[in-house]
Amino acid sequence: MNYLCPGCDQNVPVGQNCPRCSKPAKSKKTASARERKSWEQDPSYDGIDIPDDDFDYDEFIAKEFGKNPIRKSGLAWYWYLVAVFLILSMFYGIFR
Repeated sequence: MNYLCPGCDQNVPVGQNCPRCSKPAKSKKTASARERKSWEQDPSYDGIDIPDDDFDYDEFIAKEFGKNPIRKSGLAWYWYLVAVFLILSMFYGIFR
């Protein structure tokens, strides 16, 4: 089974690269000559004692969310009244 190479329109067996368009494989580099990855830190910064900022978490929370970030989690009084009304009407419908 073959396919047409999109670069040169040559018939190429499936699973193989086009011999005309494919680049030769690069040789593997040795560990001593490897390039630094984008996520790696520059070795010149190792051992530098940069002081950490004093971060006050409680001050941050108070600044962002106000002095009392915890709200009362109770329900309003009328929801209790609605629940009692629904329970009574359900019992009335069952035992009528």
